[in-house]
Amino acid sequence: MTISASEYHRHTSYHRDKMTAHHLDWRNQPNVFKDYPGLSPIVLPSNLPLPEEKLSSILGIRDARGRLEQVDSETFSLILRLASTITAKAFHADVDHFFRSAASAGALYPTEIYVTTHSVTGLDDGLYHFAVHRHGLYTLRTGDLSGYIIRTTQTSKNKRPALTFFLTAIFFRSVWKYRDRAYRYHLLDTGHVMGNLVMGLNALRLSHSLSYDFDDQRVNHLLGLDETKEVCLAVTHAYTDHAVSVSVDQKLDSLHDAISSASQVSAREIDCPIIREFHQSDASKTLRATPGPETLQGLGVAPEIWKKTAAPTNWPEVMNYSAALYHRRSKRNFLKKAISQDSHAALISSILMEKSPLSVASAKYDRSLFMGFLADDVEGMEPGFYLLDFANKSIGLVKRGFFIERMAHVCLDQMWLKNAAVHFLFLANTEYLDHIWGARGYRYAMLRAGQLGQSLYVSAAAMGLGCCGIGAFYDEEAAKLLGLNDTSSLLYLVAIGPVKSTPSSKG
Repeated sequence: MTISASEYHRHTSYHRDKMTAHHLDWRNQPNVFKDYPGLSPIVLPSNLPLPEEKLSSILGIRDARGRLEQVDSETFSLILRLASTITAKAFHADVDHFFRSAASAGALYPTEIYVTTHSVTGLDDGLYHFAVHRHGLYTLRTGDLSGYIIRTTQTSKNKRPALTFFLTAIFFRSVWKYRDRAYRYHLLDTGHVMGNLVMGLNALRLSHSLSYDFDDQRVNHLLGLDETKEVCLAVTHAYTDHAVSVSVDQKLDSLHDAISSASQVSAREIDCPIIREFHQSDASKTLRATPGPETLQGLGVAPEIWKKTAAPTNWPEVMNYSAALYHRRSKRNFLKKAISQDSHAALISSILMEKSPLSVASAKYDRSLFMGFLADDVEGMEPGFYLLDFANKSIGLVKRGFFIERMAHVCLDQMWLKNAAVHFLFLANTEYLDHIWGARGYRYAMLRAGQLGQSLYVSAAAMGLGCCGIGAFYDEEAAKLLGLNDTSSLLYLVAIGPVKSTPSSKG
């Protein structure tokens, strides 16, 4: 059954008068850590010095200057730590709860990281699963897999990646709580991890490219996944200066059933057929039409006047990039207090820097997504609903007024949101996604929203501000509040503002 992006988004929309509660089966709460019984992990080097640069100095790095000639096991270990790591532990209801550097809806962490290596000093070529709770690797395949990867992910045959990262989602982890809507969080949460990975590769000056276009079936076969339970959503290649041509006719045997069975994370799992069916609909990359220049007209709203964004006179960072990564939390204890012009300008700049294409191919991912913000408490800025024009690096006022308290009501009446200074909005026209890319366009938009949302999370932490991402809201009410047309929707909201000194954290 083929399901369009518009159909899936409508089907999973929340309506105030149609919300039905469901019981959370705590006895079958999913395991948030993946292990392989019978396999022993390779423990990676730990206690390595973290980058000391400020976030503002690494965002937007796109060229190959200073890239490494070769990756060693320590650099590899550091990349993985920067991509995903445990940052804190809490004890609640007789159970340990672990917090991570990447945001996750409900702290369910559906995303897993796999990586193939080529000529990494101190590590055999092969395919590995990264066990975040052990900071170690499970060996799943051995040998140079470059030929298979290049054919499967459409990488240049003249550039063999030293590392290829595969980001997957285990369906049941989010389905356990969010049911049919869970695929939205699979994509957003995977985008969060992608955001961390890209920032980490930038910090270490490793040339890289990301792709949401690949042969899904062949990639899942490589990783040994049970596709009814876990699927790959995104791929990132990291390159050294060593570029060689390789053969692309490599074939791989299936991995043992014990590998694929590790995708099951609970004794009794709930199946949501629409998620599997929609994912299968977007598993084929199909360019149905040629994307036009970036335009905001498709949302049904547009500013009369655009103004160029102003760069911050000074990034008000109170901690460096690594410290911000480890201090990132979903904070809800906002103070009703304004943020400075420099803080807001820095947040906008962090998005514009991350929005710069990593490659020609990734430019199309940007065209799938639009952004705006609600500003209630930004010094020197008139309150209202604004849109961002990334192509021209401009801001336009759509509607004047105070919108944040009304948006808090839209977000399932989570009224703590009304005290945030600004709400960043990630928007898309789902019919446009269907028209240009088919169902896969939804993957582009949601993954990019998650990636850019993670950039906001870390940027806010670097400036001592609170931040919390919201994927749950009454969808039609959100579109009505913003004045969007019938085919456009809010995909994600990230609230930012000053918080109390004692953090209120989750995810």
